[in-house]
Amino acid sequence: MSRAERIANVGTVLLPPIVIVATIVTFWNRIVGWHDLAVLASMYLLTGFGITVGFHRMLTHRSFRTSRPVEYLFAVLGSMAVQGPVINWVADHRKHHAHTDEEGDPHSPHVGRGSGVVGALRGLLHAHVGWLVTEHGQAERERYARDLVEDRGMLAISRGFLWLVAVSLVLPFGAGYLITGRLSGALTALLWGGLVRIFLLHHVTWSINSICHFFGRRRFVTDDRSTNVFWLALPSLGEAWHHNHHAFPRSAVHGLARLELDPSGWVITAMEKLGLVWDVVRIAPERQTAKLAG
Repeated sequence: MSRAERIANVGTVLLPPIVIVATIVTFWNRIVGWHDLAVLASMYLLTGFGITVGFHRMLTHRSFRTSRPVEYLFAVLGSMAVQGPVINWVADHRKHHAHTDEEGDPHSPHVGRGSGVVGALRGLLHAHVGWLVTEHGQAERERYARDLVEDRGMLAISRGFLWLVAVSLVLPFGAGYLITGRLSGALTALLWGGLVRIFLLHHVTWSINSICHFFGRRRFVTDDRSTNVFWLALPSLGEAWHHNHHAFPRSAVHGLARLELDPSGWVITAMEKLGLVWDVVRIAPERQTAKLAG
């Protein structure tokens, strides 16, 4: 990862909360309206599904097949979540699965952080944000994401990451102006649909690395310490059924039980019905039963 890309990612950690707090204190009751929340929700879902359906289930694990245009569309949307270039993201995540909660895992809360309460807190901090400084974008692309490196379209999208970051901010600004016809409306939409959205989506995503390897429930036999965290399911668009995912990494659906809500799985199912995706990987009930913990 280039210096500029690293600065962009670390900057998204620090800048949004500073801007949010300062703006709320200064402009209380004047900085948010219905259009801001609508833009926030729209951008959160578009870029969030870009990560969960695109970067994660489609590109990292190949949980279903689709056309190149659909692949590239989701790669663009995922890049606009500002979590790093698509090839780096995929390489990091495949490395995580290759070394889950062992030496070599980029963001395990359990490796090399010491014991006791202090060790646990250090591990959670590393898994949540610390790894962005020390490990983010460091996985060998040729080793963990060769298929994407050899795809010219994916390579171009990955190299255009900073431009896509800019687009992810221009879109809410433009939407705010179109809806309200005022510069003030464009600026508040940029705040909520741009900075606040990035901040929220980042911390929900990082919570999968930290919280979903530390707290929660487990029901399958796995070699790692992944967990399911029900209260993160909807904000994470289904990714918080993380233990299910580690038990069956190629499954396109992470919510394996009837009440395990998985919006990303719903999107994939809808796309399948529309003929946009095919060969969707699903886990038969008997396979799930065979892997249940005793």
